[in-house]
Amino acid sequence: MSQSNSILDNVQWGADSGAITFKDVRYMLIRPDTVVDFQKAVEADVGLEKCAQMMMAGGYTGGSRSSKRYKEVFNYTDEEIVAFMCKMGGEIGWGKFNVIKLDVPGKEFIVEVENSAFAAAYGEADRGVCHMIRGVMAGMAVGIFGSDVVSEETLCHSKGDDRCRFEIRG
Repeated sequence: MSQSNSILDNVQWGADSGAITFKDVRYMLIRPDTVVDFQKAVEADVGLEKCAQMMMAGGYTGGSRSSKRYKEVFNYTDEEIVAFMCKMGGEIGWGKFNVIKLDVPGKEFIVEVENSAFAAAYGEADRGVCHMIRGVMAGMAVGIFGSDVVSEETLCHSKGDDRCRFEIRG
């Protein structure tokens, strides 16, 4: 039985430009192992913590820009932004996102991801490795909370947990 994918159903490809867009925002397809091999090379060069900060920064940019766009252009509420972006995460292959808690006034957001593409490609680790997801969630939360946040990956499949868990607080 085929299911609809609201992202893929609305992706546009420009044959002349070689660009893929969704709602006039450019995207690209890339294998998870390509991202993870880059991540591991950066870890080896600059260290685990600095790499985590760098990977998170990349995700943060995407999350903050997307949440801002969805609020300003599409007039989504905070709850609609979270629901849409978490659904999108699953529809673009990052894993199955489940919102555990969203408390906008209390500035707390918890999301779990089953089958993280990053953890699956990374393999075993003694720490969380899904820095891009952590960054996207933080960037989205900053746009919603209107303040700086702390974003932690408290569970990770690469550490042997059954899922990845991201806790974001303002």
